[in-house]
Amino acid sequence: MTLFRRRKRTAAGTTFRKLNTDWNAQPNAPNPTVRVEGNDLVLGFIPNSYVFPEYAIVNLIELVFTDCARYRLGLTNDEGWYRGQCRFSKLAPGWGEFYQVEGDLRLSKVPDEWTELPAEQTAKHRHYLFYFRDHTFECDATGWTKHNICRDSES
Repeated sequence: MTLFRRRKRTAAGTTFRKLNTDWNAQPNAPNPTVRVEGNDLVLGFIPNSYVFPEYAIVNLIELVFTDCARYRLGLTNDEGWYRGQCRFSKLAPGWGEFYQVEGDLRLSKVPDEWTELPAEQTAKHRHYLFYFRDHTFECDATGWTKHNICRDSES
């Protein structure tokens, strides 16, 4: 699923395609979680209803990554990102956005905290990146879809 096709190529040979336009994660405490369902990976987080008020009734956004070969959800220092201390500092077009990344992934600068899944890595896999306030999520998967988990009427 591609929502937005803005690409930015950096001097380092890395291309970022922003995938979110009318939604984002809660900026202060998005509480990202991951779970594996077969060959798919589900990333859940609290939406940003401050900027997108229509998400006030949504408890959770879930991004489902199909045929996921590996992922990582690790700590990130948002202040370090702004100071140029992170792998994509001053390269990524914006903080707190969801991207498909191509080209130089700068994997030598990634902590060795990947979780491998049974899906076999193929040329069809794409690299996805989401910066949260205190966490970075990345995965290699063949695609993704977004689901809103809404509050029930009794809450």
